[in-house]
Amino acid sequence: MDVLLVDGYNMIGDWQELKKIKDIDLEQARNLLIEKMAEYQAYRGYRVIIVFDAYEVSGGETKHTNYKVEVIYTKEQETADECIERLVKELKNVKTKVYVATSDYTEQRTIFAQGAYRKSARELYLEIENIQQEIEDDLKSYKARQISTKIPIKQDVLEIFEQWRRGQK
Repeated sequence: MDVLLVDGYNMIGDWQELKKIKDIDLEQARNLLIEKMAEYQAYRGYRVIIVFDAYEVSGGETKHTNYKVEVIYTKEQETADECIERLVKELKNVKTKVYVATSDYTEQRTIFAQGAYRKSARELYLEIENIQQEIEDDLKSYKARQISTKIPIKQDVLEIFEQWRRGQK
């Protein structure tokens, strides 16, 4: 299974929608990021882990899961970058590709050296936008295939009725 590690505050600081919300309510910006990554996780099937810096907050590392997305707040005196680097070492193996979403150039170089792949904040944002469009297209296609009658009729009977309507039988 592929894994996507996300530097949470890096995405919030880069994505315009989240940046605006952050200035008003940081927790709401975090929650919206988690929701967007949950859609990503459901559509792509990746294991998604979002890491938030708790560098200046006292206490140990906290982990919880929202919508099948793992959320980690780093322990005291640990940056999100350090946590991500540790996770790359733990998770990367022959069967698992690890992607790291960050626009921090230094962090990108470090994770490259460890064999992980990178996605910039902009790349991840565009990928999420494309996923949302694909979902909308899939829904339109699904709705178009749905039977429009209120009476449940089998498809073969509907085809016969359509032929009669067209005067073909």
